[in-house]
Amino acid sequence: MSTTTPDESRSADDHCTPDALLHSAPSRDITAEDLVLAAGRDVTPKNLDWARRKMEKEGPTAIERLLP
Repeated sequence: MSTTTPDESRSADDHCTPDALLHSAPSRDITAEDLVLAAGRDVTPKNLDWARRKMEKEGPTAIERLLP
C-alpha cells in the first residue's frame, strides 16, 4: 500500500488543463446528424427532423447543451 499523497506521485509534466482551454464544440458547423449522434440517438428521418428544429430554435449552442 502506497503512503504517498497524489501530489507526490505526479511527475513534473503532469498537470491539469485549465478550464479556459477546454472546448466541447467542434471548429466546424454542426449538422443535424452531429446533433442526433451527440444525443445518443439513431440517425433516422424523425430524429433528423428533431435535430433540425432544435438547431433552428437554439442555434449553434444546441450541441453544447448535450455535451459535457
